[in-house]
Amino acid sequence: MCSLRLHLFLLVAASTSSLFESATTHWSDKQALKDLKNNLDPSSITPGSCLYSWDFSLDPCDNLFSDNFTCGFRCDAVVSGATRVTELALDPAGYTGPLVINHHNNLPFLQSLDLSNNYFSGPIPDSLSNLTRLTRLGLSKNSFSGPIPSSLGSLINLQELYLDNNNLNGTLPVSFDGLTNLKRLELQSNSLNGVLPDLTSLKNLYFLDLSFNSLTGGFPSNLPDSLMQISIRNNSLNGAFESDALKSFSYLQVLDLSSNRLNGSLPLSLFELPSLQQLTLSFNGFSGIKPPSFAFDGGVAVPSELIAVDLSNNELGGFLPMFFSLMPKLSSLSLENNKFVGMIPTQYALKTVFPEPGVEP
Repeated sequence: MCSLRLHLFLLVAASTSSLFESATTHWSDKQALKDLKNNLDPSSITPGSCLYSWDFSLDPCDNLFSDNFTCGFRCDAVVSGATRVTELALDPAGYTGPLVINHHNNLPFLQSLDLSNNYFSGPIPDSLSNLTRLTRLGLSKNSFSGPIPSSLGSLINLQELYLDNNNLNGTLPVSFDGLTNLKRLELQSNSLNGVLPDLTSLKNLYFLDLSFNSLTGGFPSNLPDSLMQISIRNNSLNGAFESDALKSFSYLQVLDLSSNRLNGSLPLSLFELPSLQQLTLSFNGFSGIKPPSFAFDGGVAVPSELIAVDLSNNELGGFLPMFFSLMPKLSSLSLENNKFVGMIPTQYALKTVFPEPGVEP
């Protein structure tokens, strides 16, 4: 059965097509849809799926909500008076085969393309760069392989890019610095390697997930300070944190760098970020903590939004840091499997009973 989301796409399409006596699909769009279907394994196009209903003896946009073309795309009128395909979102029906977007018979008015949760394979085609109106590209959870085409960096209107959970390899294209409207970038669970290129030009980016790859180098200092969530866990990042690596990230709420090879002392800037709520640095090689400036406030609540901190499975030593007990919102603290010595400070026990700093029995 088709997903509810896909049917909602078509509801909008129906209201658009009602403006015309015949919502005839532009010939090149019809050919592009035909190419997409014909290049897939026919055995993967099963009864009840979107593609099974595509019968090209009929006109696609003129037969929405009939027994044919029941779901999968949306049509809109354009200035020229033609009817063009503007959204393509296939159901997760297990389609198998390559993604074919012809360089000539493509979908130039397409704004959203979502093929997630299928078995598309082979390389991501360079021809996607012709879809210059795309604001959303979703290829998650397929079997795409090979490098990410650098040509995707020319999709300057792109706001969301999902290439996660595939078999992609190679480095992140330098051309991605041209995706200045990008808000969300998900590349987790691939085989990407090398160091990250300069992404500081992506001033609208708020979500970045590069987890479960093979990225190397130190913590990237070339990320935009607009980010609210950074996840680069399970990679091969190494080296020490630069003291001011995160100083300007005033919007950052979640930082997860667990299961890497980072080492040295944790800089005080980590604990002074004004919006940070979740900090996960477990399974690294950190050996010390530089206390933040608020660590000596003598029992007074400190200016921290941190709720959860996980520093477990590192090489941290010395006495347990006192300043964690002064964080007013901290409710989860993991420090196990380190090399701390001495007694657990009384302030830790008091915080479990009296969570507000400075309140004693």
